[in-house]
Amino acid sequence: MKKGRTVSYEEGLLVRLKEPEYATGYLNAVLEEGDNEEFLIALQHVAKAHGIGKVARRARLGRESMYKALSGKTSPRLETVNRVLHAVGLKIAVLPSF
Repeated sequence: MKKGRTVSYEEGLLVRLKEPEYATGYLNAVLEEGDNEEFLIALQHVAKAHGIGKVARRARLGRESMYKALSGKTSPRLETVNRVLHAVGLKIAVLPSF
């Protein structure tokens, strides 16, 4: 029997976050359970899964600017969050809260 390489939690998460359905569920769960800082960090994980440099280029943001915006230490503009979401193939939706 051949032993396989153990994948860290983060490595496994990044693989799963490449899937739009998984990333959507992940971000929505953080929005429901967490706060603004946690959402931005979760969005950073999604961007990392897709390649930070690639996402920054698609979002028309500098790599460092994107890291800063998604650090959870600042409050980025909605436009910035929307651009990152679009760069990874996702979008914002508003739903009734009842």
